[in-house]
Parts: sequence; C-alpha cells; structure tokens
Amino acid sequence: MRTLAYPFLLVASAAALAGCGADPAPAAPSAEAAAPAAAAAAASTAPGVPCGDVTATGGAKTAVVAHGKVDCAAATQLLKDYFAKLTPAEAASADGPGPIVLDEWTCGSGPNDPVTACSTEDGRQVEGTRS
Repeated sequence: MRTLAYPFLLVASAAALAGCGADPAPAAPSAEAAAPAAAAAAASTAPGVPCGDVTATGGAKTAVVAHGKVDCAAATQLLKDYFAKLTPAEAASADGPGPIVLDEWTCGSGPNDPVTACSTEDGRQVEGTRS
C-alpha cells in the first residue's frame, strides 16, 4: 500500500504545481509604445543647442542651452523669467534657488551650483550656466 501512495503523491504534487504557473507571461511593450520613451531619452541626452546669453541675478552672464523640442527664443525667455521671479532671499538660499514653477516648467539649482536647470514632465530641458 505504501508503494502505491508515493507515485500518487508525486503525480498529485506535479499537477498542483503545474497549475501555479498557468498565467501567461506579460506581453512585451509594442514598438509604438516604446518609441516615445526612446525619443524622450535621446532628446534628454542630446548635447543641446546654444542659445546665447541672459543676465542672471546679480548681473552674472549666463549661457543658455536648449535640449529637446525647445526653441532658443523660448529657452532664453524662460531663464529671463526665472531670474526675474527669484527673490533676493531665494537667490541667497543655502539650499540653492528654487524650485520655482513657471507654467509647465520647474527651474532651480543646487547650492553654489553655476548651472540653473529647467525641465518639463515631457522631457524638455533648458540649462543656464554662469560664465
């Protein structure tokens, strides 16, 4: 009787375990769904387009660079608006100025960081580097 119980238990265990993995594997994302993410990643790593200089808080000259689908006129205006909106207290903050929201953009920089960075949720970026 014991010898018949072991094969039966093995077959029953195998059947139970086979039912555990019956769900199909999740489908891989389609090429169409992956394309926007790849395009946004490529745009964020692109070297950027130099757009000239603006005057930052305290009169410092700041070089503007646009990344992604941002034209130079919009990039320079964004940084002009950012520097105009900064209060003296924000500009002198030990944590660095910002973040400051300007429409769809969020701008700021770290303490003593010569780069001001602005970005949107869709991957566009503008950088201003003090010279």
